[in-house]
Amino acid sequence: MKRFLLSTLFVMLSIFLIGCSDTNKNTDATDQETPEAEILVSAAASLTDALEDLKADFEKANEGVTVTYNFGSSGKLATNIENGAPSDVFLSASSKDMNELEDKGLLIHESRKDFTENALVLIAHKDSDSTISSFEEIDPAALDHFAVGEPESVPVGRYTKETFENLDLWEPLKEKLVLGSDVRQVLTHVEMGNADYGVVYSSDAFVSDDVKVLAEADTDWHAPIVYPGAVVKDSKHQEAAQQFLDYLTGAEGKEALQKFGFK
Repeated sequence: MKRFLLSTLFVMLSIFLIGCSDTNKNTDATDQETPEAEILVSAAASLTDALEDLKADFEKANEGVTVTYNFGSSGKLATNIENGAPSDVFLSASSKDMNELEDKGLLIHESRKDFTENALVLIAHKDSDSTISSFEEIDPAALDHFAVGEPESVPVGRYTKETFENLDLWEPLKEKLVLGSDVRQVLTHVEMGNADYGVVYSSDAFVSDDVKVLAEADTDWHAPIVYPGAVVKDSKHQEAAQQFLDYLTGAEGKEALQKFGFK
């Protein structure tokens, strides 16, 4: 009887140990499958196509790092970061918004780098019969609606306002303006026929099959359209965030940006 009980206990103990071993193996496997870092990139809406295009290649080249994007107007993204919204990398369509965060000590200064440029263009729907070929030819009296970015928070709107003020067109156009919350909304207004004209970046017009470019703004009419990027100081994954920024500013990133109309 005693030998039977000992045999039974031995079998039960063996089953228990095997179960623990399998559990540890499963736990180890789960741990290995868990990404080392998931970074959130807050980026100007105009970068949408280029960044989505390079996502898979970046993650393949940097095993264990996954990327999630938050696209919007640079001004609103900067405000969100200032108010404590989580973010690991900030990619702005203007130096102004980046400068404001840097001045408040919210970015890692050494990580900041300008990575691309853009141009301002006048667009109309692809089926428009407009004969305008320059910004100077815009006639406020001859149009109903003109789509532009909201100048207080959207960089493309700020550049547009500077351009129109230089051409004495801002005040005459004020009552005709349709304000977009980011550059992609401005593009959509023209694509949908909700506005006769719009002003967007050349890269946005480049990716649309529904609009045509009528003219490009003279660079003397507005501040330089430069895109800076930086790692956010409160990032919990600063190393992975820097890897992403290095990739974007490297050969692969430049290729993706040029592919979608950036300079």
